[in-house]
Amino acid sequence: MAIKTCVFDAYGTLFDVAAAAREAASQPGNEILQDTWPAIAQDWRLKQLQYTWLRAVMQEHCDFWQVTQDGLDWALAAANISDARLRQVLLDLYWELSAYPEVAAMLKTLKDRGLATAILSNGSPDMLQAAVTSAQVGDLLDDVLSVESVGVFKPDARVYGLVTSRFDCAPDQVLFVSSNGWDAAGAAHFGFETVWVNRAGDPMDTLPWTPQHVLADLTDLPGLVV
Repeated sequence: MAIKTCVFDAYGTLFDVAAAAREAASQPGNEILQDTWPAIAQDWRLKQLQYTWLRAVMQEHCDFWQVTQDGLDWALAAANISDARLRQVLLDLYWELSAYPEVAAMLKTLKDRGLATAILSNGSPDMLQAAVTSAQVGDLLDDVLSVESVGVFKPDARVYGLVTSRFDCAPDQVLFVSSNGWDAAGAAHFGFETVWVNRAGDPMDTLPWTPQHVLADLTDLPGLVV
C-alpha cells in the first residue's frame, strides 16, 4: 500500500538531545562542562534509554521525565560532578531542545504533499509539547502521540499500535522514522516501513528486523515518499 502517514520519534530524531548539555557548557559559570559535556550528553541519553527498557521489561512504568532525571544523575556521577544548581540548569534546558536544522523544511514538504505527520515518543505529553513549541513545528504536525496513553515504553507493540488506531491505517501505510536502531527494529517488527536516521554513522544493529532505509539526516526523507 502507499504511504499515507509519516511518524517520527522525537528525541534524537527531530530534536537534538545533546543541545541541553552543549548549551549549558556555553553559559558563564558552567566551565566544568566545557570538556565534559559531550560525555555527559552521551551518558545521559544512554541511561535514559536503558532505564526505559528495564522499566518496560519489569512492568514498572513511570513517565519519561523521571527516567530523564535519573539518567542525568548517573551521567553527572560518572563525571564526578555534584552540583545541584548545574543539575537544574541541564534539566531546565531539556525543556527547550532545538530541532535539527532540516526538520522544519522536511515536515513542510511532507505536509505540502498531503501526508499526515505525527510524533510517536516515549516522552510525556508535557515534555513533548514543550519541545514542539520550542522548535516551532507544531503547525507541521497532525498529532503528538505519547506512550503515556498505554503506560509502557517502546518497543512494546502497543506503542506502535497508537499510530494505526489514531490514523485508521494499516501498518504498511506508515513510514516510521527514528534515530534509534532499536526503535526502527521495533517498528519494522510491527509492520511499519522504517527509516533509521543514522547521524553518527553507527553499524546496523544485529537484529532480525532491520529498517528499509538508512539516512544520514532527514533532508532527503521526502524523496522516499513519492
